[in-house]
Amino acid sequence: MNQRFLHIIKSRKPVLVDFYADWCGPCKEIPPVLKKVKQELKDVRIVKVNVDRNPFIASRYKVNRLPTLIVFKEGEPIWTHEGIFCPEKLKSILQSKM
Repeated sequence: MNQRFLHIIKSRKPVLVDFYADWCGPCKEIPPVLKKVKQELKDVRIVKVNVDRNPFIASRYKVNRLPTLIVFKEGEPIWTHEGIFCPEKLKSILQSKM
């Protein structure tokens, strides 16, 4: 597995990982949501993982549908969602995990 990815997700602060693919239509709707969340929650790190370029990482975390969002804290997945998500609800979930 990618050592840099493992290092990032082991943070004490929540790390939101967006699993996406360039060919995925719904995945293109996620960046504006993530941008809004990042503007309001400065302490949250957001990482994008292209499943076509990183199939092992996607497989390791059982990413079967796109887009998939996973929040990690100290290396453990603590929340997962498949599909589009509204910024307000995502922000609320991230705040509850801090």
